[in-house]
Amino acid sequence: MVVVCLASAKGSPGVTTSGLALALTWPGPVVLAECDPSGGSVAAGYLQHLELDGGRGLMQLIVAELRGQAREQFWSQLVDLDPPDRRRLLLPGIANPNQAVSLDPNWYRLASFFASLRQDIGLDVIVDCGRLVAPHAPWPLVHQADLTLIVVRPVLASLLPARALVQTLLADTVPGGQLGLLVVGDGDYDDRIVSWHMEVPVMARLPSDERSARVLTHGGTVKTRQPLLRAAAAAGSTVAGRQEVEHADV
Repeated sequence: MVVVCLASAKGSPGVTTSGLALALTWPGPVVLAECDPSGGSVAAGYLQHLELDGGRGLMQLIVAELRGQAREQFWSQLVDLDPPDRRRLLLPGIANPNQAVSLDPNWYRLASFFASLRQDIGLDVIVDCGRLVAPHAPWPLVHQADLTLIVVRPVLASLLPARALVQTLLADTVPGGQLGLLVVGDGDYDDRIVSWHMEVPVMARLPSDERSARVLTHGGTVKTRQPLLRAAAAAGSTVAGRQEVEHADV
């Protein structure tokens, strides 16, 4: 089982949409954890039809962790992304970006808790980290993840700031695990050029699919036959399978 972080360097390359597409098509039980310090968006977007009251999620889990009750309260903080399956779940993020400052001293606790989910109950975790260059970014989650995917679009305006972030991560040796790229949409460069320029491999690619992206952003019915969801299913199987092999070799 794996912990995978998705993050970006600048702009809106599609981190949340990509994370949600992966979670909805992941090959096993999975939690999409919204750890973007700018706030979560899935509850108010894709799940807006549920009219969630905001009484569960990331902040409540952290409070439970501080009380030593995270394991007991974990399941009650989740929302089913694909009811009644209970295999694809969401840990909603903070509702107000002003809450991000209180997350800073607790990212390490959360990283350890996610690692324990992987080890103890066989639950994969996809972490939406948002922009790692933003204030209060969840760096400890990246440091303890099995894999960090930097989400980029294959255009220079996306690749240049992402390269600076990748270089920072490489200098930090990414203590938790591997580093790679998730390329979203079409642009000026193919995967070979992107990988060469960024100095890390392209591990997955998702196509431009405005119809599916609109549903994942604003709500509606997901069609798994659409290009984005098909590609996400293939990417998830590749990433999850690759990480399982890595763990087996350790």
